[in-house]
Amino acid sequence: MNHVTSVGLDVHARSITAASFNPLTGEVRTVGFSYPFDGLAEWIMSLERPKAIYESGVTGFHLCRELREQGVDCVVCATSKIQRPPADARRKNDANDAVFLARLLSMHNVTEVYVPDRECEAARDLVRAHADCRAELVRAKQRLNHFLMRQGLVFDERNGRGERKKNWTRDYWSWVRGIDFEQEEDSDTFAFYVSEVRHAEATKKQLENFIRRSARKDRWRGRVEALRCLKGVELLTAFALVVEADLFSRFPSASSFAAWTGLVPSEHSSGERTCNGPITGSGNHLVRRLLVEAAWHYSRASPDRKSGTDPEVPLRLENHAAKGTRRLVERRAVMAKRKRPAVANCITARELACWVWSIGCMAEGTM
Repeated sequence: MNHVTSVGLDVHARSITAASFNPLTGEVRTVGFSYPFDGLAEWIMSLERPKAIYESGVTGFHLCRELREQGVDCVVCATSKIQRPPADARRKNDANDAVFLARLLSMHNVTEVYVPDRECEAARDLVRAHADCRAELVRAKQRLNHFLMRQGLVFDERNGRGERKKNWTRDYWSWVRGIDFEQEEDSDTFAFYVSEVRHAEATKKQLENFIRRSARKDRWRGRVEALRCLKGVELLTAFALVVEADLFSRFPSASSFAAWTGLVPSEHSSGERTCNGPITGSGNHLVRRLLVEAAWHYSRASPDRKSGTDPEVPLRLENHAAKGTRRLVERRAVMAKRKRPAVANCITARELACWVWSIGCMAEGTM
């Protein structure tokens, strides 16, 4: 429905500055609200056919969903897509920001952000908590290793074939338990670093169990099992891809989904000069990282169909995934002869994103 009054909201944790702009009369009104923002929806609904907008950011989508439940037409705009006049940098305040958003909305010059429902956002938070825990585990392991290196201690045991055993295995932890220090302070520090690694490992396993439980829900299970037909994509990765996208069909094409992941080349062209650079790196960084990690599997994978998939996945989807696996393996082999490994892997990840989109849309019944 077309709106008349545009309402810009400058949202902070404990305050909201609202500005209404009526393009028919040119009237601008600003009002401030404090936490818990009682009366905001009533004030907006008192205006003539209103529509509200605020910028995406740390405050999330909670306010948008609450306003929609109270009958307010509210959207969230992409902060990265807003073009601000340079002169506004010298007169920035909450009221000006709210008025600026209201005027942009009245001209339909905003890029709206997809607002997930509460169940989808909860699943996203679980996936991102797992990613945070994974990163924390890496840092904890680095701190422990660096401490041992400063003490002149390095794990260097070898197996029967003379190959060096890997860290963080059962043999590694047996070696760690046998370490003693003369200084009491060193022993306390060592115990702290070991406990941090163990705690991060236990937390990561617990979060993985939570993800496996959530992936069995009817809303996610079909698409998760469909994506698992692709090599390099297992349950944790598939679940993260599904909940971050929510609906693959909301992207009009495979290239638009790839652009959302930031796996498309940047461009700086002018006139007759065309210049493409490295990937943009914009969009969803978690999905981009997962796709890049999954793409490394195709440097050593066979083009054969992936085994061990869910028998409930429709044969049409499984055949399409097998076609994608064969294509990606062949594509990677060609790129490996012409490009550096990291570049070839990015190219593979971009094409993998397109296959993920197509399989996701087929699982949703939109293709």
